[in-house]
Amino acid sequence: MTALGPRLVEGRGLTSAEATRRLERDGENVVPRAAPRSLIARVARQLADPMIVLLCAALVVVLVLGDRVDAAIIGAVVVLNTVIGVVQEVRAEHAVAVLDELASPQARVRRDGRFVELPAAQLVVGDEVRLEAGDVVPADLSLGEAVALEVDEAAMTGESVPVRRGTGEEVLSGTVVTRGRAVAAVVRTGAQSGLGRIAVLIAATGLRPTPLQRRLSRLSRQLVWITAGLAAVVLLLAVLRGEPLADSLILAVSLAVAAIPESLPAVVSVALALGALRMARRSAIVRWLPAVETLGSVSVLASDKTGTLTEGRMTVRRTWTAEGACDVDGPAYGRAGAVRGASADGSAVERLLRDVVLCNDARLTPAGDGWSGIGDPLEVALLVAAARLDERLLHAPREWRRVDETPFDSESRSMTTVHEDATGGRLVVVKGAPETVLDGLADRAVADRARAEAHAMARAGFRVLAVADGAPDRAPELVGLVGMIDPPRDDAAAVVSACRAAGIRPLLVTGDHAETALAVAREVGIARPDGEVVDGDVVARGEHVARVERIDVYARTHPEQKVDIIDAWQARGHVVAMTGDGVNDAPALRRADIGVAMGRHGTEVARQAADLVLADDDLRTVVTAVAEGRRIYANIRTFLRYGLSGGLAEVLVILVAPFVGIATPLLPGQILWINMLTHGIPGVAFGGEPLDPRLMQRPSPSPERSVLGEGLVRRILVGGLLIAGVSIAAGLLATAHSWPTTTVVFLTLGLAQLALALALRAPRSTRGLGERGLEVSVAAAVGLQVLAATWTPLQELLGTRSVEPAAWATVLALAVLPGAVVKVSAGRRPAAQPASSPGSGARPSWK
Repeated sequence: MTALGPRLVEGRGLTSAEATRRLERDGENVVPRAAPRSLIARVARQLADPMIVLLCAALVVVLVLGDRVDAAIIGAVVVLNTVIGVVQEVRAEHAVAVLDELASPQARVRRDGRFVELPAAQLVVGDEVRLEAGDVVPADLSLGEAVALEVDEAAMTGESVPVRRGTGEEVLSGTVVTRGRAVAAVVRTGAQSGLGRIAVLIAATGLRPTPLQRRLSRLSRQLVWITAGLAAVVLLLAVLRGEPLADSLILAVSLAVAAIPESLPAVVSVALALGALRMARRSAIVRWLPAVETLGSVSVLASDKTGTLTEGRMTVRRTWTAEGACDVDGPAYGRAGAVRGASADGSAVERLLRDVVLCNDARLTPAGDGWSGIGDPLEVALLVAAARLDERLLHAPREWRRVDETPFDSESRSMTTVHEDATGGRLVVVKGAPETVLDGLADRAVADRARAEAHAMARAGFRVLAVADGAPDRAPELVGLVGMIDPPRDDAAAVVSACRAAGIRPLLVTGDHAETALAVAREVGIARPDGEVVDGDVVARGEHVARVERIDVYARTHPEQKVDIIDAWQARGHVVAMTGDGVNDAPALRRADIGVAMGRHGTEVARQAADLVLADDDLRTVVTAVAEGRRIYANIRTFLRYGLSGGLAEVLVILVAPFVGIATPLLPGQILWINMLTHGIPGVAFGGEPLDPRLMQRPSPSPERSVLGEGLVRRILVGGLLIAGVSIAAGLLATAHSWPTTTVVFLTLGLAQLALALALRAPRSTRGLGERGLEVSVAAAVGLQVLAATWTPLQELLGTRSVEPAAWATVLALAVLPGAVVKVSAGRRPAAQPASSPGSGARPSWK
């Protein structure tokens, strides 16, 4: 134990006026951030993409050949894509900056003689700060007084084991309090703090690309090589047909420009940025941008119980002493309610509730018709129960001054305090898990009877605490048991049901007793009839690994065992999301593919360990976030289908048309114009497409799957063949009717691609303009395509001619055909693949 002497020494702190003066002098307590990229650096980054490099090379070629018209069009394509990319990069950075502010740590600071909670950025040198287990140290602090304080300094020193810190020592910014509590003075802030000095060294370090971005970068390089090969083939065929070398080279370059989806980087940026912003509007704070895309691949959701599936507001509902059991009624923190039962007026239940008031670090103050609690919800619930028996019990600490204590920790699962009355008599109070407290009793018969009662209460869904007391020089005597319940959140069952519908396996991972955990799991729908429940001992021995797919509930788990559970599921090929709110959840949150922390009632260490923070603690947002991840991935794949189908069609038209009697199906400028219209704004609009509800009725996509996997290559080939087919057919009809063949092919090829874009739209849930970005973009592109064949300045620029009404009718009839075929074939396919059975023991078939 740690001798306290007087309670924690607390000064008066600073006044608000003095704090404001120091803040203006020293600046905010924030670590230096990487300087924002300059405009030139942002542009250079966009131009470094392999597909843009190919466009720039093509621009140089046509300039050397003197083709200023085609050079102007290629230049417009490069400028358009670069501008879109830069704008989206800036928007994404601004979004992340706003989210960082929302997720910034809080600190309990003494201002004007009382403690208030303020953003850590407002701390100044001389502030007095309170620290408790789970807090991230907000600045460099000098400890004025500490009680059993241990700090995890791994982030600063690499030391894997928490170290004890005492009065007069310093704790550094960014370290984590794992045990105890303290009052400390701020000595350094911002760039002068320990964390700030390290941040200065890494401020210039950029973010690494996401896994999806790396896969797309590889795809870009592959497409560049394929396109270069096709361009060489076109050049060779044109020369063999007797075309001038310069014209053949311009045609090959134009085709290369048209064949690649150069808008792909912009689409990815749009999708990620919009995804993060949409999630922020739903109170889901993305702390690490790659989490947005990874969420869509989640196949297992491992959830902590207290504060996550449940409300995190414990309520005492039963007490048990040697005199009998009592029930406690009333709302969680309401003053209404009473302790009822045959033994409610006895001394035993009063002694029990007095002891839980003494062995308690929470505080209770009147608040209207109820109570306002500060501290651990479990301890607040104990104080409320005592007040319902007799509010005078709340004053017991005045009669029994605490002089010694061992704070609760997850290893001992108990808390011990020593108290002294006015006569010098001492009382030791122990409260904690029944197996811990009962094992320390001298009377085994009493311990066995209490153990049986504790099991019965746990099976009924109660969280059970055992309380014992006695003199310091002898073994404690059992005082009684307290049964509490943390009711499930109203939306917990609906969240579990939605996860199962989406092919996501829900798990419960908790430190609670097995019976308590199972009762909650059954109520919210996690526990299946054939599902197993295991405890931490099984996890520690590794016996869970072989049968991991059959396990629904993990109970009595330590923090390191939660990590082992995450590892076991990941070893089976699953992508695991972990939700939690406590210090003991932080290692698992860090190890999981996606860590999700509760923002309102969660500890700061949990928030800092997580990739996603639910600012409103609404568990339904997890399902929304998974849907957002799937939406982003689906939109990128849809754009690839659209863009590559159009590029393939243009290549086929150039290659095949001369062999069927159309010598010049397209001019280079016309190819570039079509590419700019179709891959420009309409292409980028795919990044903002709404969620297809069918995506949440299928298993999560595997992160190992190719971007072009699951039949996408086949669908690209079909789309390209359809568009090329109708374009060549239009050219043949134009030749037969003496219409301007090149113009007819040009119109059909461009409009057919835009019709395919409409066919690939995601289902709309509303008629509002917010979900009509793609339609508006396509309409604008159609207008420009028509204008290119009717407005004289564009006719002169692109080499088009006016066409008669019969030709227009033919063009429109053929152009809508590919989109119609794709739409009809999509309607005939099953709406959704059935989600894999969560208990099947096998990874879904998409792996």
